[in-house]
Amino acid sequence: MAPPAVKSGAASAAPAPLTLVTGPEELLADRAVAEVVAAARAADPAVEICDLAPGALQPGTFAELVSPSLFGEAKVVVLRGVQDLGADQAEEVKRYLSDPAEQIVLVLTHPGGVKGKALLDAVKKHKPVVVDCPKLTKPAERITFLRGEFRRQRRSITEEAAQAVADAIGSDLRELAAAADQLLSDTEGTVDEAVVAKYYSGQAEVSGFTVADLAVEGRLGEALEQLRFALDTGVASVLITSALATGVRQIGKVASAGSNVRDLGMPPWRVDKIRRQARGWTPDGLTVALRAVATADAAVKGAAADPAYALEKCIVAVVGARSATR
Repeated sequence: MAPPAVKSGAASAAPAPLTLVTGPEELLADRAVAEVVAAARAADPAVEICDLAPGALQPGTFAELVSPSLFGEAKVVVLRGVQDLGADQAEEVKRYLSDPAEQIVLVLTHPGGVKGKALLDAVKKHKPVVVDCPKLTKPAERITFLRGEFRRQRRSITEEAAQAVADAIGSDLRELAAAADQLLSDTEGTVDEAVVAKYYSGQAEVSGFTVADLAVEGRLGEALEQLRFALDTGVASVLITSALATGVRQIGKVASAGSNVRDLGMPPWRVDKIRRQARGWTPDGLTVALRAVATADAAVKGAAADPAYALEKCIVAVVGARSATR
């Protein structure tokens, strides 16, 4: 993978004449384009910016946009969503790439996939700076993203706090970035789990994973209280059963892994937390808990008239399975 068009802190460097931003993560793609534009403006404050939304390019317009100016002014032309260009428009782009203008910086964005691949392959032959913007689908990737948001501002957030933010906000990268911006603006120093809990005034505490943590730790009263809070604030029942299943299974995995926990792919802080939760559990207790979670999962998906009652019954059973093994 090629390096980003403009590295953080290096906006004063002139941008490359051709940048290809590829991948489905729109926030990362927008940032990549913005960095190129910022670099161009730093090199020449009078640079003209032409940023065309997907589908906004009219037939024949591209040639006008990239035509050299009589006075030699610099220009940045951004074509977004090039996979949707018509055949004639794609040919215009290819012709330009064979004889580009010196004062033009061209940025093309493509979400990935097979649509428009012929144009994509043609662009790559001209050795553009490539910025990959993949979808961050794994929880660990989103945690890394959050911590990166803080590093950009020379601040830090603990792994536990980043996990709490992700639990509270969800998987949308724009919302995670906005949450990071708010925390950076409203706090000082290192952001830890206590800061996140206080800042969100109860939002982070009522995720499905928090309910699950309380249950597997045997804290029945708190688990039931947070369950009711979670349901009242719109947390889906299926997310709670999923979190419960994950919590119980992870205890089993860590307990059985012994000294080979690195093979599980979990961050060290998570392993340490699960080890603490595993105290008091036995294989038989875990089996009972998993059966209770499976029953509740079926209930919340339509097998019972009252999902809330089914979840309460499940939590009582999980806590009981742990207590019975002491």
